Parts: sequence; structure tokens; C-alpha cells
Amino acid sequence: MNWFTKTFSSTIGRKIIMSVTGLFLCSFLVVHLVGNLTLFYQDGGEAFNIYSHFMANNPVIRTMEIVLVLGFLFHIYDAIVLTRRNKAARPVGYAENHPQENSTWSSRNMGLLGTIILVFLLVHLWNFFVPARFGELEGVPNAEYTNLYAEVVKAFKNPIYVGLYVISMIALAYHLIHGFQSAFQSLGLTHKKYTPFIKTFGVAFSVLISLGFALIPLYFFFFVNL
Repeated sequence: MNWFTKTFSSTIGRKIIMSVTGLFLCSFLVVHLVGNLTLFYQDGGEAFNIYSHFMANNPVIRTMEIVLVLGFLFHIYDAIVLTRRNKAARPVGYAENHPQENSTWSSRNMGLLGTIILVFLLVHLWNFFVPARFGELEGVPNAEYTNLYAEVVKAFKNPIYVGLYVISMIALAYHLIHGFQSAFQSLGLTHKKYTPFIKTFGVAFSVLISLGFALIPLYFFFFVNL
């Protein structure tokens, strides 16, 4: 096991872990967004409440939640380790190297973007996941599920939370634009024929996913009444 430990604790190994966990988290974003789109149904929140009840009680989903948490933890930990290693390798910094000419703004600020996303994630979990799993939410009459939809409406009437949500989705878009392309490079999946498509697809994916999430709180803030 010594070779395995050395391989995945090396810089290259950690970049591979970052890439795999990052792409896995991208798949989670797709699934999560598709489920959240039920919030737009004009049914008083019934579809969203049913979806939330299913996600909270399905044993396969509950198992995948553990995998998801581990994916987040590995991704965050490796990001911290790689950032420290990069700084240690360049103690002088980029001041004299004109980094803006050789890299994108998002690639130079992945730490900042990741921190914004992490703060948002903690607030988001506190607002929705904790009440849904451990709180005393109001039940829906003549149904076996709770009314999480009402909590969503209440939360998205808070301008501070909506502002944080939208800013975080902008940060997510930039984070994904760089991370998506970087993941394929770290995994060695580059080719002069396919790399341009991967870049274009990555930008489109990042913008559409982030925009989809951002539209939800804006819709509730401006168009849905308590």
C-alpha cells in the first residue's frame, strides 16, 4: 500500500483526486438542479415536497449522501493542500511575472471562489437540510410528507439570503469554468481535436447550471407571495 499512499499524496495524485471528485460533484449539481426545478410547478409546492420526501427517505439516496459528503471533503482538503504547495513553490509570487497574461482570473482565484461556495453551502444546509432532517417542519394535510416548500418560500423572501445565493452562483460559474477544463487536463484527457469542444461544453455547462440555480431564488423573491 506504500506505493498507493505515495501516489495519491503526490501533487499529481491529489490533482487526480481533485478532478474525479470535481466531476462527481458536477453530476450532483445536475441531479440537484433537476429536482429543484419542481419548485417552478404551479401546484402549491406539492411536486417539490414529494421530491424532497423521496430524497430524504430513499435508502439508496441516503447512502449516496455519504459518498457526496466524502467527495466534498476530499475535494476541499486537496484544494487546500495543493494551494499551500503552490505557494510554497513560489514564495515570491507572481508580482513580476504578469500572471494575467498567462492565466485566467478564475484560475488565479479558485481559493476565493471555493471559499464563497463553501460559506454558501454551510448556510444553505442550515436553512434547508437541517430543518428537513432534524427539525419540526409543518406537515402537509392528508399527506405523509412535510411542507419544505413553505420553508423555501420563506427563505427566498430574505433579500440578504437571496443576494448571497446569487453571488455564490456567480462564484460557482467561474469556479466550474476553470475546474471543468482543468479536470480533463489533470486526467490526461486532452486532444487537439476534442479539447476545444470540452472547453466550450464546460463554459456552457457552468453558465447554465449556475444560472438555473440563481433563477430559483430570484423567481420566489419577485413573483411568489408568502
